[in-house]
Amino acid sequence: MSAETVEEYKEVFERFDTSSKGSITTNSLGDALAACGAKVPGFKVRDIQESYTEGVITFDDFCKILNQVRSKNTFKETIKPIELKKKVNVNKGSEKSSEWTTHSYAEEPLPSDQSRQDREKLAFVDWINFRLAKDELLLKLGSIPISEEGEALFAALRDGIIMNKLVNDSVEDTVDERALNLPSESGNLSIFKIQENQTLALNSCVAIGCNVVNIGAEDLINGKAHLCLGLLWQVIRIGLMAKITLKDCPGLRALLDEFETLEQLLAMSPEEILCRWVNYQLNKVGCKRVVKNFTHDIKDSEVYAHLLVAVCPEDKGPIGLDPLNIQDLTKRAEMVLDNAEMIDARSFVRAHDIVNGNQKLNLAFVANLFNMYPAMDAVEGFEIIEETREEKTMRNWMNSCGATPRVKYIYEDLKDGLAIIQLFDKIQKGCVNWKKVNTPPFKALGGAMKQIENCNYAIDLGHNLGFVLVGIDGKNLHDGDKLTLGLVWQMMRHYTLAMLTHDGKIMKDNEIIKWCNDKLAEKGKTSSFSSFKDSSLGNSRTIVDLIDAISPGYINYDLVTAAGTDDEKFLNARYAITMARKIGARIFALPEDITEVNPKMIMTVFACLMSVGFAKDQQKK
Repeated sequence: MSAETVEEYKEVFERFDTSSKGSITTNSLGDALAACGAKVPGFKVRDIQESYTEGVITFDDFCKILNQVRSKNTFKETIKPIELKKKVNVNKGSEKSSEWTTHSYAEEPLPSDQSRQDREKLAFVDWINFRLAKDELLLKLGSIPISEEGEALFAALRDGIIMNKLVNDSVEDTVDERALNLPSESGNLSIFKIQENQTLALNSCVAIGCNVVNIGAEDLINGKAHLCLGLLWQVIRIGLMAKITLKDCPGLRALLDEFETLEQLLAMSPEEILCRWVNYQLNKVGCKRVVKNFTHDIKDSEVYAHLLVAVCPEDKGPIGLDPLNIQDLTKRAEMVLDNAEMIDARSFVRAHDIVNGNQKLNLAFVANLFNMYPAMDAVEGFEIIEETREEKTMRNWMNSCGATPRVKYIYEDLKDGLAIIQLFDKIQKGCVNWKKVNTPPFKALGGAMKQIENCNYAIDLGHNLGFVLVGIDGKNLHDGDKLTLGLVWQMMRHYTLAMLTHDGKIMKDNEIIKWCNDKLAEKGKTSSFSSFKDSSLGNSRTIVDLIDAISPGYINYDLVTAAGTDDEKFLNARYAITMARKIGARIFALPEDITEVNPKMIMTVFACLMSVGFAKDQQKK
């Protein structure tokens, strides 16, 4: 057993040495072995426990037990070091839309005409270095800046710290960074702590709406290029598109045609909105070009040259149209990017990305430009429709499940019934008879009826699963009625509770509460609760205690406040949610859901923790 391995086991052992006496109890042996990656059947654990009649196990004995387990081939190392293969076959990656999750990527040194995917890697390195340039922790660790050379990006992502930081950059306060495992003073971070960081990162990505398909912590640790790049793009894209809203830019109202409604604007994809924004700016400076995409329409750089003139602030200009005098398109694009650099907006694209029409990177370039310089006057006299916290949570859940196309605004995007039916098929496999489903294109004449038929079928599927759908029918869904949210909530609830099926039956609320209270009592915790409406849950102490009961030693109680103020309650809730994700729970609830004691979302928190507890109990057996 190498010295490094012994050190890693020592870290795990100390987590279970709650008395700091250099020993662990025999009752915690199974959990400790599992934390070291040793999957030992419950009966074998009990045999070992019985041989330690005093009820305690020293570290030396613990190492001997691990060696015995390994020698009998019951221990398998699941984490492998980064291996640089000559080529990654990306056809075996995610089957989801390449817009969100897939990448092809060659790992061999490439000639000057690099692959499109390799250019995207360079773009992501640039963006990470730009966004996290002032992060004190990353600077201290030497993680930033990331080199553009070789596999530096994947090596930088290995410990999970940068991915968690990026999630927070995209959606603030998603991760409580106090929960991150950091390297020791010698610069070492055990593989187990790295895996915890990556588990936290993946569950946090899911919480903000990423569709994480067939990606595990090991994939990120091992630097699987197509999976790392696909996940990075999702996180970056969500952050770029987050502020393309009426709340953040009321002037977007000016992009609508005379007879269009705000609801229609909310239902537009970010690409559609950005195309309209570009055309709006081009019109302001007298350019007659019309942009319909970020591939062919921008290749000659004329659009970008005019766009930069239109949005350039007075204190940073003037920017001229000199690049258009250059006939060589690559040189012209480079001059346009020099203009973008004058206003600190040179991100994502390089000259060849413009000339070659790289859709992904050009979309990112324009989105970043919009976020920095929207250059739109507010439109007075209309009410801003703002997405509620509950709507946002439901939308993120649907998108994380792989709703296609992605849901932007619940009440508009579910009108044809297709996304709802897709989700039913995900939460209850095989429940959908696809022969009954009408698919696009929907004709102007009779198309609405086809969509309503889909919505009626979705309601029937809900009834089949025992949903309470009083006073709602397909017409309500098609009309964008607020009752839609009630259906989506019941789908999310079913999805969550399905993880807790026992003998084919889904757990009920009272059974979840009983299990949680029993687990708390079993581990000597004094906290408990009577219902998901229990006001005591608002301080997060019960949730924190349950996490520590499921995974002993994970909680740093020095970080748990007395919850005497609203700020302290928020800190506790954010820490509790982060730690729940760190031990493997896919939590969609927000800190405010806990501090305000939202019973629906609190139920999902306890249900997800119970699922993790079940899984750990199964490992022991």
